[in-house]
Amino acid sequence: MLLKILLRNAFRHKLRTVLTICGIAVAIMAFGLLRTVVSAWYAGVEASSANRLITRNATSLVFPLPLAYKDKIRSIEGVTLVSYGNWFGGVYITERNFFANFAIEPRVYLEQYPEYVLSGQEKEAFLRDRRGCIAGANLARRFNWKVGDNITLKGTIFPGDWELVLRGIYRGREDNIDENQFFFHWDYLNESLRKTQPGRADQVGFYVITIAHAQEAAMISDRIDALFRNSFAETHTETEKAFQLGFVSLSEAILTAIRLISLVVIAIIMAVAANTMGMSVRERLGEYAVLKTLGFGNLYVSLIILGESLVIALLGGLMGMAGTFPASQMVGRAVGDYFPVFMVTRQTLCLAFSAALLVGVVASLFPMWRASTVPVAEGLRRVG
Repeated sequence: MLLKILLRNAFRHKLRTVLTICGIAVAIMAFGLLRTVVSAWYAGVEASSANRLITRNATSLVFPLPLAYKDKIRSIEGVTLVSYGNWFGGVYITERNFFANFAIEPRVYLEQYPEYVLSGQEKEAFLRDRRGCIAGANLARRFNWKVGDNITLKGTIFPGDWELVLRGIYRGREDNIDENQFFFHWDYLNESLRKTQPGRADQVGFYVITIAHAQEAAMISDRIDALFRNSFAETHTETEKAFQLGFVSLSEAILTAIRLISLVVIAIIMAVAANTMGMSVRERLGEYAVLKTLGFGNLYVSLIILGESLVIALLGGLMGMAGTFPASQMVGRAVGDYFPVFMVTRQTLCLAFSAALLVGVVASLFPMWRASTVPVAEGLRRVG
């Protein structure tokens, strides 16, 4: 019964209410998209494992490390697996077709990343073929690749045409796993370098280290770095999450701006909703005065106004949340090269619902005060 009264009050002026609901829906959808962009930026961080460490050159990621470090790292207590790789930086056909591609030590690397799901047949085919490669499902879909296709990457960091054979297409175990990456054998790269650029052979860009206990990450990191201190290639070891956050921090100013814009959007629609509620209450001051003369107190009147405001805000909020999904899919297709994981998360939906709830509450505050403080006699003058 109460909900029926609130709906009737909310839609007494249908055009004004519908326009306000549509405005809230657009604002909540924009808020959801902006928060999805922020979530996409942190997708790699969220997918990181607490049991994996990354070791790179202490000077910069662009400087290599000797392959000989592998056995020394493996000998440290608490380390269970060690693999390595290089950022390859190749392009497919033209520079526009850019995607993340790595030369890796395949057997241990795939063991360290069980979230990359390959069939047993594809995995064995990849491991057996020195020129074999694997690609994420989204990447394969983007270029219409199929298992067995010949793929040629044009090297930028490592010049030349690198001919590969697609032996497998991996899928993410979870929705937040990047399916836009490309991996091939580090040995294939290294053998070619020995012939053409021997000075760059037997060097890796990074080591991936699996540890037995996540709580020992800081201690093991210190041990690794101490092992190579004062060498010609000192190391910097950190958790995979910290490694990913290092890249995100480069864009911290952009992320802060996006967060501020999302808050401004909510503030603007809050003012619009407050104006709608103010007009509605001003038109019905006489009705509220009659309620007071019948014995209904200020609290009851305030709750009616709050309920009406929440009905409008939540209807708009739910519409906006529903619209966020198709909108994010469209945006995701457009920016897929830059944000491999672009999806609406549960956290984003909770924030969007909370924002709609906040709009409803704040928009009702001044109208509730106005209805509560207007004397009954003055309100009765407006009856009729």
